[in-house]
Amino acid sequence: MRFARWVFRLAGLYGIVLLTPFYFLEKQIGAVTVPIAHPEYFYGFVGTALSAQILFLIVSTDPVRFRPAMVACVIEKLAFGIPVWMLWSMSRVGLGIVSLGSVDLIWAALFTIVYIRLGRATANRWEHRGHCQCQVIREHRDL
Repeated sequence: MRFARWVFRLAGLYGIVLLTPFYFLEKQIGAVTVPIAHPEYFYGFVGTALSAQILFLIVSTDPVRFRPAMVACVIEKLAFGIPVWMLWSMSRVGLGIVSLGSVDLIWAALFTIVYIRLGRATANRWEHRGHCQCQVIREHRDL
């Protein structure tokens, strides 16, 4: 349980620290690469990604309760990590972007581990004690 809290808390904080500056870097990014033709896509991406970081922080408050949301958290991380590697294989992005995508794949793996471990722990407690799911969740929170 403690592991789950820390994984999601660190992921959320890392993402907020990484993504927030993008709101102020549109011109600098356009100067180094190509000018951003559709700023609505750029800001939409940053806003959507930041909202996912808030979800990670919410999950960290009660991982057992918010376990179903972990599926969306894994998908969010895979949605960037996998395409970045595909783009790299076509020489469309550099290693700097690939490194960020790789970090997202590591987070996706950690989220998956937490999801599986919480599922097993809840199922084992339920089988061994014969309690209803409500009691199992209450007991899990106390850990």
